[in-house]
Amino acid sequence: MTILLVEDEVELAQLLVEQMHHAGLVVDRIGGLEDALESVRQFPYDLVLLDRRLPDGDGLSIVPQIRKWRPGIRVIILTALDGASDKIAGLDGGADDYLIKPFDMEELLARIRASLRRPGCEVAPPVVVGALSFDLGSRSAAVGERALVLHGRELALLEALVRRVGRVVSRKILMGEVYGLDDDALPNSLDVLVSRLRKRLSEAETGASIYPARGIGYILTEAQS
Repeated sequence: MTILLVEDEVELAQLLVEQMHHAGLVVDRIGGLEDALESVRQFPYDLVLLDRRLPDGDGLSIVPQIRKWRPGIRVIILTALDGASDKIAGLDGGADDYLIKPFDMEELLARIRASLRRPGCEVAPPVVVGALSFDLGSRSAAVGERALVLHGRELALLEALVRRVGRVVSRKILMGEVYGLDDDALPNSLDVLVSRLRKRLSEAETGASIYPARGIGYILTEAQS
C-alpha cells in the first residue's frame, strides 16, 4: 500500500511518516500542491493524506484533479480547520474522510484501513503462488493455514511483486514502493532485501521464489524445480 502525505509542517510530517512506516506502509511526503499533483500524476498511490493549509493554497482545491487522474484513489483530509462548514466543504469537495488535528495515530491508521475497504476500492481475492497466498486487502501472507510473518520492508517487497506476479518488475518501481521517495537507500539495498525475502520464502516452503531479470528487475513465480 502506497500513500502520499501532503503536509508542510516538517516535524508533524516526519512523525507521521515514521509511524506509518512502522505500520508497514510506504509513504512519500510532499509539502505543496504543485509537487503533490506531479507525484499523483506519476505514481499509482492508493491513498492521499492531504492538509488544507499549504504554502501554495488550499489542499482541497486539487482533489478534483486527483480524482480525474486516479478515479479510484482515496483522499483523507488532515487539518486544523474544525468548523462544521469546513468539514462539509471537505467532504462535499471530494474527500473520503476528514480528520481534525491533533489526532491519535491509531485513529488515523484505522481510518486509512476503513477508507480502503469502502465501495470503490475493489476487494481482490488472495493471490496464490505455489503454496503461498497473499491477501491484498489485509496485506497478510500465509502458507496454507499458517501465517507467514515478515518484517515491514520484506512485506512491502512481497506485496509489490505479488501485485505483478508472473511479470518482471523494474528496480525503479520496487525501490519506489519499498523505500519511497524520502528514504536514503543504498544502491544494493534492494538486492540484499530480495535475497533475504527469497530465503524466507524458501524456508517457509511456499513453493514461490523471486528470480532476477538481468539489468531490469525481479519476478515472482512458482519455484523452479
